[in-house]
Amino acid sequence: MKETRAAETLRHRDRRREFVLSVCICFTFVAIFLLCVFLRVSASLRLPSPQLFSPPTSLTTFHHALRVNHMAEDAISQNKERFAQLFGSGDKLRTIRAPGRVNLIGEHTDYNDGFVFPMAIEPQVVVVCRSRKDEIVKVASTVFPNEFVEFSLQKKIERAKPAWGNYVRGVAAILMSAGIPLSGMDALICNSLPVGGGLSSSAAIEVSIAKSLLLLAGLSIENDRLALICQKAEQEYALVPCGIMDQMIVTAAKSGQAMLLDCRDFTKQYVPLEPKELRVVIVNSMVKHNLGDSEYVMRRRQCEEGVAILKREHPTIKALRDVTMKQVEAAKGRMSEIVYRRCRHVVAENLRAIEMAQKLLMQHYDEAGELMVKSHNSLRDDYEVSCPELDFLVEQTMKVKGIYGARMTGGGFGGSIVALARPRSVEALSEHLHKTYTAKFDRQPNVFVTTATAGASVLE
Repeated sequence: MKETRAAETLRHRDRRREFVLSVCICFTFVAIFLLCVFLRVSASLRLPSPQLFSPPTSLTTFHHALRVNHMAEDAISQNKERFAQLFGSGDKLRTIRAPGRVNLIGEHTDYNDGFVFPMAIEPQVVVVCRSRKDEIVKVASTVFPNEFVEFSLQKKIERAKPAWGNYVRGVAAILMSAGIPLSGMDALICNSLPVGGGLSSSAAIEVSIAKSLLLLAGLSIENDRLALICQKAEQEYALVPCGIMDQMIVTAAKSGQAMLLDCRDFTKQYVPLEPKELRVVIVNSMVKHNLGDSEYVMRRRQCEEGVAILKREHPTIKALRDVTMKQVEAAKGRMSEIVYRRCRHVVAENLRAIEMAQKLLMQHYDEAGELMVKSHNSLRDDYEVSCPELDFLVEQTMKVKGIYGARMTGGGFGGSIVALARPRSVEALSEHLHKTYTAKFDRQPNVFVTTATAGASVLE
């Protein structure tokens, strides 16, 4: 009897244990289920990563990005107010932007059918415009207050003063000569790009004006054709024998990427720039230059002279793009020393541009930086388009720890340098350059960090 009761007690105890265990297992599964639901809801409500906003400084917080967006909205509103003050109220306003550009490497190669490696930058040109019922184009600029450019689309468009207006006149004239019908326009050009800073304010103006005219006419054209039209406008109306690089990057840039461009067939290879590892720093020397002066034209003629000499031995050569360094060295005795050095720069610079794109793809930043320094030395010694201010900025930049490389950028004879830096080195670089450059030249450089932005677009 006792044994029977003991057995029953054990069975009851086992059942209680099984019940408790079952309850615990159920609670465990419910807890896991609720945790999974919580994580999924949290993920769906999570704020975007601050890095998606890619602000132009080392501050990468979400709140900073919001402030940047509000500042952009405020700027558009202010530009509309300026427009109304100049042109009065009226029909709906449209807003178009076009970025500036910085060339990471590949300088003075574009008009030699070579390779360039630019990216679009955050400083930009914004055009506020509206259509007119007549055939008059009237344009003002925030950079040149109290000046208006005005001309009729019903008459032949000629070059005239002020000089900056020839970029506007040229774009309208070339669009119409291509058979594209246009209508009248009032426009205000708002420019945050430094004129003469080597950051292609001219191409940004051309592209933004072209897109404005096309938008008001209810038309659009593909990027390559638009770039060629703007290039022709600059060549024929501003009288600058420019290559295609500036107009092409302003129209076809992609956000977060640099563009290796083949200036012969317009093939493009986009190379992502890793913001966690790399900062692009631009330093404006505040020394202005004018690409229309004789030195730029002379460089182009010297390259053409070199091609003519090289073609005697190699008839298939069309431009310095087709030339090897071995061919340049073999022809050295048949060229003047100056023409030889011009050719040597262009041929070597093409190779450097291609190699740098590969180094950045592989994230070999030190090697990419070395190519930039070699490029600057060549521009200084062989192409002779640098100046003491740019040389000093490059030299001092390379003294700062965490800088991969630096070089002058743009046409030269002043303007800016570009540097690749580790993110944590940017502030030290800025402080060092402000101190040393100001002491040397008695002027403050403009140092800023930029991300790679998208090409020209309609804002509203």
